Amino acid sequence: MELGKLSLFKILGARMSYLSERQKVLSENIANADSLGKAPGEDPYQRKVSIFRNILDRDLGMDKVQISKIDIDRSDFPKRFEPGHPAANADGYVLTPNVNPLVEMMDMREAQRSYEANMNVISTSRQMVAKTLELLK
Repeated sequence: MELGKLSLFKILGARMSYLSERQKVLSENIANADSLGKAPGEDPYQRKVSIFRNILDRDLGMDKVQISKIDIDRSDFPKRFEPGHPAANADGYVLTPNVNPLVEMMDMREAQRSYEANMNVISTSRQMVAKTLELLK
């Protein structure tokens, strides 16, 4: 299937929109990686995850990726021994967020590089269209 210039930009736009939303979720996770509860038994920040799905774009005749919802990671909260903390339980343990900053940073880096790659495709496509128009003059 041959895609026209506008179709290419629609596909790249949809992909970049998805990547932008994904980066927002990852940023929120990183920002809250140390957000503990304030009282015993209170949960700390719970990691969020992007759930995506393919959506059929009838105009393009192909699937596009889109975030269908933002959900929470239901994995267990790690515990840290910190008896002096206000959120410590009777045994002195504090629940910490189920966020691994290293994993979040690597995911952010991948999303950022994908976004940049899409920007490069847009730039190259524009240059090719401009050159084609120059040749047609």
